[in-house]
Amino acid sequence: MASFCSQNRVPKVSVFLFFSLVCFLLFSSSHVVLAQSSPVFACDVVSNPSLASFGFCNTSLGVSDRVVDLVKRLTLQEKILFLVNSAGSVSRLGIPKYEWWSEALHGVSYVGPGTHFSSVVPGATSFPQVILTAASFNTSLFVAIGKVVSTEARAMYNVGLAGLTFWSPNINIFRDPRWGRGQETPGEDPLLSSKYGSGYVKGLQQRDDGNPDGLKVAACCKHYTAYDLDNWKGVDRYHFNAVVTKQDMDDTFQPPFKSCVVDGNVASVMCSYNKVNGIPTCADPDLLSGVIRGEWKLNGYIVTDCDSIDVFYNSQHYTKTPEEAAAKAILAGLDLNCGSFLGKHTEAAVTAGLVNESAIDRAVSNNFATLMRLGFFDGDPSKQLYGKLGPKDVCTAENQELAREAARQGIVLLKNTAGSLPLSPTAIKNLAVIGPNANVTKTMIGNYEGTPCKYTTPLQGLAALVATTYLPGCSNVACSTAQVDDAKKIAAAADATVLVMGADLSIEAESRDRVDILLPGQQQLLITAVANASTGPVILVIMSGGGMDVSFAKTNDKITSILWVGYPGEAGGAAIADIIFGSYNPSGRLPMTWYPQSYVDKVPMTNMNMRPDPSNGYPGRTYRFYTGETVYSFGDGLSYSEFSHELTQAPGLVSVPLEENHVCYSSECKSVAAAEQTCQNLTFDVHLRIKNTGTTSGSHTVFLFSTPPSVHNSPQKHLVGFEKVFLHAQTDSHVGFKVDVCKDLSVVDELGSKKVALGEHVLHIGSLKHSMTVRI
Repeated sequence: MASFCSQNRVPKVSVFLFFSLVCFLLFSSSHVVLAQSSPVFACDVVSNPSLASFGFCNTSLGVSDRVVDLVKRLTLQEKILFLVNSAGSVSRLGIPKYEWWSEALHGVSYVGPGTHFSSVVPGATSFPQVILTAASFNTSLFVAIGKVVSTEARAMYNVGLAGLTFWSPNINIFRDPRWGRGQETPGEDPLLSSKYGSGYVKGLQQRDDGNPDGLKVAACCKHYTAYDLDNWKGVDRYHFNAVVTKQDMDDTFQPPFKSCVVDGNVASVMCSYNKVNGIPTCADPDLLSGVIRGEWKLNGYIVTDCDSIDVFYNSQHYTKTPEEAAAKAILAGLDLNCGSFLGKHTEAAVTAGLVNESAIDRAVSNNFATLMRLGFFDGDPSKQLYGKLGPKDVCTAENQELAREAARQGIVLLKNTAGSLPLSPTAIKNLAVIGPNANVTKTMIGNYEGTPCKYTTPLQGLAALVATTYLPGCSNVACSTAQVDDAKKIAAAADATVLVMGADLSIEAESRDRVDILLPGQQQLLITAVANASTGPVILVIMSGGGMDVSFAKTNDKITSILWVGYPGEAGGAAIADIIFGSYNPSGRLPMTWYPQSYVDKVPMTNMNMRPDPSNGYPGRTYRFYTGETVYSFGDGLSYSEFSHELTQAPGLVSVPLEENHVCYSSECKSVAAAEQTCQNLTFDVHLRIKNTGTTSGSHTVFLFSTPPSVHNSPQKHLVGFEKVFLHAQTDSHVGFKVDVCKDLSVVDELGSKKVALGEHVLHIGSLKHSMTVRI
């Protein structure tokens, strides 16, 4: 059809008109299709009453009994149909085809074949890209967004436009500022990433009827593990071997995945393309069967990143034959292959004796159990809990308002000179709006996006409040030639100037890492020229996923304010205007370090080490270990108000109980193992009084950091907890943290074991510091 539509060779007018209409319907949007209007489901006993005799269709039985009944009815060839994302059908058992691959990173997405938009549902709510939502440091927001996304997903499933299994969220650590996919993640901190991942998963998965085993939709935490390089200077993710110490693995890369499984009860984990210490993650029995299923007790399925098995066979040459590759993956604990590799090579692997059919049974059982928990085998979905949801429940006014609110909560005010922001909508008669991102639509939703309900661009948001004069300043973010003279003219004539600059997916994306972290092309030249020509406030708005070296703007007094807005979603322009004109008080904080360009000049992206190495000048990574200068630091962010912190309760001494004959009583120990008997009930409370001392109401994020004693190459500080609190002007509130010593204050030693460091720990809250001693 595509070739016909492009060639347009038609013999007759009537045929021409017919095919023109078809072509228009197919291609008026590249992501809109003519889809069926009913959901896909098994056990349709109304249409086929004989199915009622099958145990797997009997909803009064438990999931495991139903799965056993189903698997024993399948031939080996039929089982293999269920090892791949485009799962086959078994018509004799009333099981239709099912597409496992759908995405919902920050809204229901058209990426992946499982989900489509149509005239029935033309769009879904597109929330800010995850890095900006994470900047809100608001765990209840993470859950709330997940709930909306899963409701819209169920509504689309009910009209045949979506699946029930969504391969989101991405909880990899944003280790290096050049990574093109950092925008998809919650940032560089393991605690924030853990709280985001488990919160979003709960929002997606938890049902409203209290059924703990049932799933609203099935989420998937990805990409497991130590995956944070896509394509940098000729090194790509399909060939990269991430060399990771046991210490870094257990205190940086693994915690978000552990939390996703243990705290979030996620239904799936996706293994990544890269190797870790020489072994492809999708072929590593220790990482899959050992850790995810063994230690963390995953209740769900393990899926490959798309074509990962093909990658480790064809690109990494990990096995000699495709049958060995199929066997290795299944024996490592893999259940589902995104791609066709297992569909093609599993039967031959069984025939060759490389893998037993019982291992295939285990894999498909995990997949079927997930579909059972989703209600896929319970017959007509319209009779089930979410069966009444439909197009009316997608893009509701309430959902779209939450997208705007999420952007407002995440936007970070990095610089604000007195008398700059907020602008007054009555005092500003003419606002200059300049920049390649000032009137963008799709840029605002980043990647793994869906068609949004609608867009409000920054220009539209600002123009709704004041008269504006607009100039792109560059033809795109690459900004090879800036319109400097024209920009200077409109800035000189304006009461204030807003520059909307930064990046888009042509600069940072999947398979596209940056080589530098400067604003692209002539953006800096344009910004500086406009600032020099302006007579009023100059507000620099940076739209990007990763941090930028904007030292020039930070130190330029003519640039009076700097805002980082991530990729702020469908309502991003409205949220930006809300903050610039003061109807919302900014409260976002950076979820990642903003490094100077000199950092990436000397640090190869391929070096996975988190900790600094003084012997070769390696400066370490992220706020926990990096020892050098920053442009802006993790947790930075200003408000239109001021907040004070007062510590009202915290211990000076914490005693760790050990058994009588413990070795540390007879010889000096720097740390003790965080063992079960030691850790039971070993908690203390920290209480604070937070006061809004300013004249503007607003939210404030309270961070509790800890600096442990310097043993085991411990972090210089790490985040123990965070709490978002709203305070009216001149009011105060109490905030409490319950600190679990073994969970929150422990460090990971060189062998990957969790230890409680003995000696002085320093707690940090804002500018407050509190020392306490941990001893036996």
